[in-house]
Amino acid sequence: MQSQKKHPQLFSFEFYPPKTEEGVANLQIVHSKLAKLNPDFFSVTFGAGGSTRDLTFDTVVAIQAKGIAAAPHLSCVASTKDNIRAILKDYQDNGIAKIVALRGDLPSGMMSAGEFRYANELVEFIRQETGDYFQIHVAAYPEVHPQSASGIEDFKNFKRKVEAGANAAITQYFYNAEAYFYFRDSCEKNGIDIPVVPGIMPITQYTQLFRFSEMCGADIPRWMRKRLEGFGDDRASIQAFGLDLVTNLCQRLLDSGAPGLHFYTMNQAAPTLAILENLQIKAQD
Repeated sequence: MQSQKKHPQLFSFEFYPPKTEEGVANLQIVHSKLAKLNPDFFSVTFGAGGSTRDLTFDTVVAIQAKGIAAAPHLSCVASTKDNIRAILKDYQDNGIAKIVALRGDLPSGMMSAGEFRYANELVEFIRQETGDYFQIHVAAYPEVHPQSASGIEDFKNFKRKVEAGANAAITQYFYNAEAYFYFRDSCEKNGIDIPVVPGIMPITQYTQLFRFSEMCGADIPRWMRKRLEGFGDDRASIQAFGLDLVTNLCQRLLDSGAPGLHFYTMNQAAPTLAILENLQIKAQD
């Protein structure tokens, strides 16, 4: 299918806001290394229930000040129209023009999501309040959101976000390229032609990957899981296998017309840089 090939191939990197001075110093180093690749933007996550609101804001403003666009995550959970309105104004006042609009996860013990139930409602509100000022990215789930009743319902939810005014989408990470291709083709059949950028998770250790995948619904194919389990505590072998596997995945996606890649960096530069170097996309000295 041709719909995604018309978009330029752009790269972006995701950080989480550091909570300590050591974390801030580390992120500055990571940012400086990845910035040499001249990415389209750096995104910064927003903790469950808005728990990192101030940290996210401070991190985003610091990144933006260094010359490459920052895209803060903004979630529905525990949000009101008044506080979202205030956050949007703060970002506009600081020249932030990209937003990643998400439903978000309910923190443990929280029973109500807030005034916004779904991400399409948040996207619609951002458009009502700020017009076309923000470029809005939303989430996509090629392997289906873990809380969705079915793949059909999940795709309908995605379509509602696009119709509400989303400019682009970033997928949950995956290791099965066919899931992305099927999702891409479904978008084309339904008249959706915004960029749908694959989310990429480098593999550095198995236990962490398994835990994250359980929470977010990303599938680890059986053959891949068995290979990783077979390495035991041999971290070097896990990383070498992961580097080869993810590089091949990225190459296949790009060769098939994916409009770039979005890396979940976990505030580390080396794993992402190794993949991009394998793809012959190198940082500039």
